[in-house]
Amino acid sequence: MSENHSNHSEAVTAKRAFNERREKLLLFLSNKQGVCGLILVIFFFGTAIFAPLIATHDPNKLDIPARMSGPTMEHYIGTDQLGRDTFSRVLYGGRVALKIAGIGVSVALLLGLLLGMIAGYGPRWLDNTLLLVFDTIRSFPTIVIALAIVALTGPSLSMVMAIVIVTSIPGYARLARTSTLALKSSEFIIAERSVGAGPVIIVWRHVMPNVIGPLLILAAMDVPVVVTVEAGLSFLGLGVLPPTASWGSILNEGYNVIRDTPWPIIAGGIPLVLTTLGFTFLGEALRDVFDPKLRKSL
Repeated sequence: MSENHSNHSEAVTAKRAFNERREKLLLFLSNKQGVCGLILVIFFFGTAIFAPLIATHDPNKLDIPARMSGPTMEHYIGTDQLGRDTFSRVLYGGRVALKIAGIGVSVALLLGLLLGMIAGYGPRWLDNTLLLVFDTIRSFPTIVIALAIVALTGPSLSMVMAIVIVTSIPGYARLARTSTLALKSSEFIIAERSVGAGPVIIVWRHVMPNVIGPLLILAAMDVPVVVTVEAGLSFLGLGVLPPTASWGSILNEGYNVIRDTPWPIIAGGIPLVLTTLGFTFLGEALRDVFDPKLRKSL
């Protein structure tokens, strides 16, 4: 009898979970901005990952006689001042943006999650120390820190990535800390402590699954910020080194020859706009579906 009751309870729980997922999916699909954002994000990932297959030319191949040409059947968006195919360079610039955003945001999220849970669940002195570190980093604008560090070390892709990670950690850590503090005194955490569960087990099994959701939503909304930071540094000549293609370097090169041809500026600016819109729309839709309360804390 008890076994049948247990099976029935599991079936009811599974059905309830399925209905909740179905409801959230329908809610997301009813959000036109979210669906549009998802399409743009898939397009961004697809063009960046498959750039070698889509590109029509070597992005670094020079063709001086064809320099600064407009759109043609051979060069879809024209060429730059060195005759390089702008379309191919934009595609490979997306790979740089994807690498910076993917690795930078992922590492920052994991470190921020870990430090935030430690601050929220650990002793008061450790919490105050970590908060001081987070606030110190957040007190400096990202671009100012980037300019200072790059001036000392020189421009490089790895340095841009390190800057993105360091400046992004405090945002994730503070959100994780706030969520951990809210969970710390909840009944199921107290029950786990009463049966002898250690801090590591409690944090790993019970705190992290409840904390990571809002952080993933925040990460989706941080991707365009990271892409813009990389593009800004590359535009200033402090990001990726030539001849590596980057949306920021394409804009910089296009700015220098804007009186002769506007196509490099257009080609470098449109991907930045579409990527920003895509991830912003997707992040806001996910926030509204999974955690509407997060709107007030952002």
